[in-house]
Amino acid sequence: MLELRDMHVRYGGIHAVQGVNITVNKGEIVTLIGANGAGKSSTVRAVAGLVKGASGSIMYTGRDGAATELIGQPPERMVPLGLALSPEGRRILPHLTVSENLDLGAYSRSDRKAIAEDKEWIYGLFPRLKERHWQKGGTLSGGEQQMLAVGRALMSRPDLLMLDEPSLGLAPILVQEIFEIIRRLNTEDGKTILLIEQNAYAALNIAHKAYILEVGNIVLEGSGKDLLQNHKVKEAYLGG
Repeated sequence: MLELRDMHVRYGGIHAVQGVNITVNKGEIVTLIGANGAGKSSTVRAVAGLVKGASGSIMYTGRDGAATELIGQPPERMVPLGLALSPEGRRILPHLTVSENLDLGAYSRSDRKAIAEDKEWIYGLFPRLKERHWQKGGTLSGGEQQMLAVGRALMSRPDLLMLDEPSLGLAPILVQEIFEIIRRLNTEDGKTILLIEQNAYAALNIAHKAYILEVGNIVLEGSGKDLLQNHKVKEAYLGG
């Protein structure tokens, strides 16, 4: 579904991503793991069309079976192609209600009945959002805002859902809840997911495939289960 080949990202004199090669197959959860500054967010932002200094190739095969080169495409082209990003830092609209934030996720759609059905489906995934559907987004807790950011991305009915640091700043019990929902989206709803995450243990536990990034380079790749047992990964990311 998604293939990055010799993909680079530069910000002026900073070479943030240095020729990465990543493959995401349909139906997989693929995770990118690394410390702050490793290039994880730059990678997913390049896929989403949010980085101008990207080069190489990012090929995406969408629902129509046609392959599209994403480099050079504007961000507004991504949702119609079937991609959605839940960004780092949540970035919900704080002065709009939960319901209104979800409606914004469906801005490119006109199927009102299906939009209403999808909103109820998301309320089923995140019952706390339904309880607070009238509440302004900025008054939600951090965990609730993260649920809203994921729900908003899902409202576009993406074929590829990209999640950038969904557990960042959350209490451990909420991290567990978020990762269980990510797993369900994949196993029950068939969503293909590209997951950017610092919580290596949680991400590797649900990922079919994983890539370890260090200072813009992929230094290890393999299945989530294999990398959980890798001694270098244990020492660097899993506390030994």
